[in-house]
Amino acid sequence: MIVIDASALAAIVLREPTWRELVRYLRRAVSVDYVVKEVANAIWRATYVRKILSIDDARYTLSILYKLVNTNIELYPELDLVPQAMEIAFSKGIALYDALYIALAIDRRIPLLSLDEKQRRVARELGSEVLP
Repeated sequence: MIVIDASALAAIVLREPTWRELVRYLRRAVSVDYVVKEVANAIWRATYVRKILSIDDARYTLSILYKLVNTNIELYPELDLVPQAMEIAFSKGIALYDALYIALAIDRRIPLLSLDEKQRRVARELGSEVLP
């Protein structure tokens, strides 16, 4: 089991260059419940800002996200993690959003899958395994 953050999950559903390497970690994953909003926003950005998806493609990509969440990714309530994540955010100077994934990895004692280099560095500093 792993913790997957929004950067890695967005790379998978948007089929970014590294998606094939990342998807193999999704047999059993957990994430913070707001990951759906973060990845849905990445889909929106890919459609309206980056202009790499049509609206129909965006709808299809969103359906893939929902399928993954309903089958491979267990969602964990962010509210339970905020106190620990806030301490990480204060002590390490990272956004609370990123600290929530680290807090979940530490809490569950499982590796973090992220493409965010700063988040990966902080997770390692706090003793969490980081993938890939």
